[in-house]
Amino acid sequence: MSSDNSSTSKQDFVIQYMSLRKAIGILGITLPFVLILGKIACGNPGIESSISDYYYTNMRDVFVGILCAIGIFMLSYKGHERNDDIAGNLACVFSVGVAWFPTAPELNPTQQQLSVGIIHYAFATAFFLTLSYFCLVLFRKTNPEKTMTEAKKTRNKVYATCGGIMLGCIVLLLINAVFLRDTAIKNLDPVFWLETLAIVAFGFSWLTKGEALWKDQE
Repeated sequence: MSSDNSSTSKQDFVIQYMSLRKAIGILGITLPFVLILGKIACGNPGIESSISDYYYTNMRDVFVGILCAIGIFMLSYKGHERNDDIAGNLACVFSVGVAWFPTAPELNPTQQQLSVGIIHYAFATAFFLTLSYFCLVLFRKTNPEKTMTEAKKTRNKVYATCGGIMLGCIVLLLINAVFLRDTAIKNLDPVFWLETLAIVAFGFSWLTKGEALWKDQE
């Protein structure tokens, strides 16, 4: 009886963590689209220059709420090694930091808002770098006592792709900020789309980690 209870508890634990990973993934993937559709539904068409700019729209509470929820889920995440826990805790701090320290508004920002905006971008960069570390290092590890399945090989490719996309977006955002900020390309909202691509890649990687996709066969 004791053995059966232990086995059931372990199975419940695994199911809970798979569900947690899926929840993180769903929040990440849906964030940009919830903000866009919510703003339009409130009678304000068009998209903002960046995801962070939704802080200054009627979707502020949704923006802050989803980021804080992601932070709480990341804090709750416990991996197989201490590095997983440290990365999860850092991702929590960075995610909440992005929410609590807003970007500077585009029109007539004060010096204080500009200073807070710098902190915002530092947190955002650190957040995506941490998520890239999850994808490129932590998620791709394999238990040496287990045979790597074809599904796991596919998942590893997904993790590598998602991590590479996030790093690529960070580089392109930096290039845009330094060289292209005041050019005609600004009209295409490159910051918004690069941020959207990065956060969707983040969400997709966590959905995959939760085995919503390419699940190992029982």
